[in-house]
Amino acid sequence: MLVFIGTYTQKTSRGVYAFRFDSTDGTATEPWLAAEARSPTFLALAPDRKHVYATGELRPAEAGDPPSGGVSAYRIDEKSGRLEFINQRPTGDGGTTHGVVDAMGRTVITVNYHAGYVCALPILPDGSIGDKTAFIEPRGPLGPVKQRQDKPHPHSATLSPDNRFVLVCDLGLDRIHAYRLDPAHAALSLNNPAFGTAPPGSGPRHSKFSRDGRFFYVLNEMGGTICAYTFDPMHGAMALRQTISTLPADFHGANGCAEIRLHPNERFVYASNRGHDSLAVFARDPEAGTLELVEIVPCGGGHPRNFALSPDGRWLLCANRDSNNVVIFKVDAASGRLEATGRVLSIPEPVCVLFLP
Repeated sequence: MLVFIGTYTQKTSRGVYAFRFDSTDGTATEPWLAAEARSPTFLALAPDRKHVYATGELRPAEAGDPPSGGVSAYRIDEKSGRLEFINQRPTGDGGTTHGVVDAMGRTVITVNYHAGYVCALPILPDGSIGDKTAFIEPRGPLGPVKQRQDKPHPHSATLSPDNRFVLVCDLGLDRIHAYRLDPAHAALSLNNPAFGTAPPGSGPRHSKFSRDGRFFYVLNEMGGTICAYTFDPMHGAMALRQTISTLPADFHGANGCAEIRLHPNERFVYASNRGHDSLAVFARDPEAGTLELVEIVPCGGGHPRNFALSPDGRWLLCANRDSNNVVIFKVDAASGRLEATGRVLSIPEPVCVLFLP
């Protein structure tokens, strides 16, 4: 299968890279440049599996101008393993941080961490992106960590399994904003209740739902924790059930959590630690929704910004930005434990892993 890697292009990277991955034995080809782009730091696959949408920066209009945030549409050429550029649309100031495509393939929702906004843009029948139809700037009381929580910082958008709600983690406000989605019109409206809360100073970053929509897991960047919530799929309300650390009890250095994933069998949850440079593995109780630590293992590099599990759940690929590598781990389906295979791909500044099943 194809795997696409989003990167920062601050040094030697030129955009989105790709390689072919063999899930039978966990081997991969040498990577190649799939599309030139300006810091395509997050990649979202459309439901038709024929299009990819990349968040990042648009080129400055004039030399010396700051870049603006935007999202770009690409058509996947499976034979060549390259991405054919379709078009791009601006979202607002600053580089766009994260994006997701709704289950109908009608809307792409993006967030911007630095400038502090959420937007929605329509996806047209040919896969191109239209002008934004929603632009929301979250507001609320700031968290207690003044250096980081100086303003609202929406960091990611997650769709509920029924495609009715968009949940936005906000590092600056210690909130998870809840919006109702109208995918046919690419429209967002504030839900009632409008948000859930995370522990003060924790800084919610990324999140994932259980497949049945009953549980919602939030990874807190500053807190080094995962919050497990029960979720009411009728009203879009959440209630905190558990908070559990992603770090060893004796670790006292600087750390920032980055990505969280559920295993395809939903028995395990994985999270990455930047600073401790590790991957934390948790066993999940499917009835109670709670987590129990299984192990914490080295990520095989520096600054594990993102990782993904293969669709069959047999492999985990970890993108380590500062060491410029993607490390391949084997997953034990019975225990959830990770085994380093020794296979490492060299890719500059990798920060997103996207499997094309």
